[in-house]
Amino acid sequence: MNPYDTPQDEPAEHLRFAAFLSKLVQVTDTEETALITKVLTDPDQTMAQSAILRHLDRRAAELHRGPAFEPWAKAIAQATVRHPLLARRLQEWALFRAIRLGQPWHPTALLESSDWLQRKITATSSIEALRLLAESGRTKRIRNTARTSLKAQSNR
Repeated sequence: MNPYDTPQDEPAEHLRFAAFLSKLVQVTDTEETALITKVLTDPDQTMAQSAILRHLDRRAAELHRGPAFEPWAKAIAQATVRHPLLARRLQEWALFRAIRLGQPWHPTALLESSDWLQRKITATSSIEALRLLAESGRTKRIRNTARTSLKAQSNR
């Protein structure tokens, strides 16, 4: 028998995490920042920030190609300003968006970005970004993946 078969056996922070994720999936645009602010008051900051990080990734993936991203990101930045991990992820989504949409971006910003963003960029079709990562990506894995993506681009 699994020791976590019943909800009462589940640790409290796991239950709160699941509840937060459920609420974040259902939240309206107008109530989103208030809910994020509330979640970030949880005493277990690792758990709370993890829930918000999942939410940011989900929402940014939905919004990054359209004009709704910028006002959304600005509102979320205000709600997460005291949380460096969340603020950085939001900035990296903005950089990802700029690269994907062919907007201006600075090579230094990409080279100083996290492994998460650099790996995400290796799956894009931005030749300029792929060349930069193939040459100077943070890790050998990122450089190799970028090179492979570049070869695949040239074979199309």
